[in-house]
Amino acid sequence: MKPSPATLFLIVLIALGVALDKGVWKVPREWNPLAPLVVSDPVTPVTHWKLKALSGDRDACLNALDTAPDIRYVPLADYTPAAGCPLENVVRVVHTQVSFNASFVASCPLALAWTLYEQHELQPLSQRIFGERVARVRHYGSFACRNIYHRENARRSEHATASALDVAAFGLEDGRRISVLDDWRDGGERGRFLEDAQQGACHYFGTTLGPDYNAAHANHFHLGMRGISFCR
Repeated sequence: MKPSPATLFLIVLIALGVALDKGVWKVPREWNPLAPLVVSDPVTPVTHWKLKALSGDRDACLNALDTAPDIRYVPLADYTPAAGCPLENVVRVVHTQVSFNASFVASCPLALAWTLYEQHELQPLSQRIFGERVARVRHYGSFACRNIYHRENARRSEHATASALDVAAFGLEDGRRISVLDDWRDGGERGRFLEDAQQGACHYFGTTLGPDYNAAHANHFHLGMRGISFCR
C-alpha cells in the first residue's frame, strides 16, 4: 500500500528529528519536530504539527503552556460533569497576557493555541492598528455539554470537550472596546482589526467561525480545535 502524503511527511519529520537529536544537523528549535514547543519561538509548519501532537500528551502540553508569557492556569484532573461529556487533558485558564471576563475550562491544546495566537497574531496586530496592546477579552464560554446548535440528532459540539472558545470583544489598554457584534465590517480600523484578527486565528485553530459564517456567530468568533484550518 502506498503511504499517504501525511504519513510521508511524518516520516520525514521523525527522520529529521532523529538526525537533529544526534547532532548531525543543527537547526533552530522551532524547526526540530522532537524539540519541545515554546510559545515565544517563531511559528513554523512544525509548530502546528507539534501543537496537534500534544492533544494526547498531558505533561508535554502543560510544559509547553508554562512557556507562555504571563499565563496563570490551574491543571484539572480528568472528570465527567453531572451533565455528561467527559473532560480530559483540561485546564482552567485564569489569565494570559490579557484578563478575561471570567476564567474558563479549556482543553490544554486549546489553551496553548490561544497563547500562540495571542503572542504571534493578536498583540502584534493590535499594536500595528491601534498602537495599543489588547488588555482584556470578553468571551461567552468554552465548555458546554451539548450538540451543535443544540440539535437533538447533531454531533457533539467542540464545546462539549472544552475544545472551543467563543470570543465576543477585545479591550485595549487605553479603554477602547472592539465588539464583534458592533464593529464587524464597520469600514474603519475596528472592523479591519476584527477581520485580520479572525484571519490570524485561522493559522492556530482548526475551526474559526465569525459573522460571515451564519447568524448564530453574528456576535462572536468561534475558535475551536476540530478540523484543519476551516476558516469562515
